[in-house]
Amino acid sequence: MKRKRTARLDQSSSEWFHISPGERFKLRTSAGETEWAYTMIEMMADPRYGTPMHIHNNEDEHFIVLGGTLHIANGDKTFDAPAGTTVTVAKGVPHAWCNLDAIPLRMLIVFSPGGAEELFREVAARETDDIAAILDRFGCRIVGPTLLEGVYTFNSPSR
Repeated sequence: MKRKRTARLDQSSSEWFHISPGERFKLRTSAGETEWAYTMIEMMADPRYGTPMHIHNNEDEHFIVLGGTLHIANGDKTFDAPAGTTVTVAKGVPHAWCNLDAIPLRMLIVFSPGGAEELFREVAARETDDIAAILDRFGCRIVGPTLLEGVYTFNSPSR
């Protein structure tokens, strides 16, 4: 069955969603706009912000670094990805990232297939820091800590 494409969003007025102090995202392309082929979000992360080690079971994740430097663990490799770099994390591969620069990290993240925007919206709208149930509903699970001491995330105090 062919899915109907939705109208293109006016990106200048689309809303920034705050996952926590230090991390925010804006939906750039929804799954509905791509017949569920992909979702694209723009992500901003403040200095010393990062994610814990986690796995997406349902989608590949493609990072396009627009500003700053992404410090990322992709499976058993950890490296820096400066602006202009792309990194692909295959579904099922443990990964984590953080911003070690003194400036905000700005990147586009493409999830394929699409649909991850709902996970991000629900995490942003949560009322507690216990997000395991939300992640589980979307085939994502936390499997370890942040990459380095002193990096904060959605469930830790900022700085």
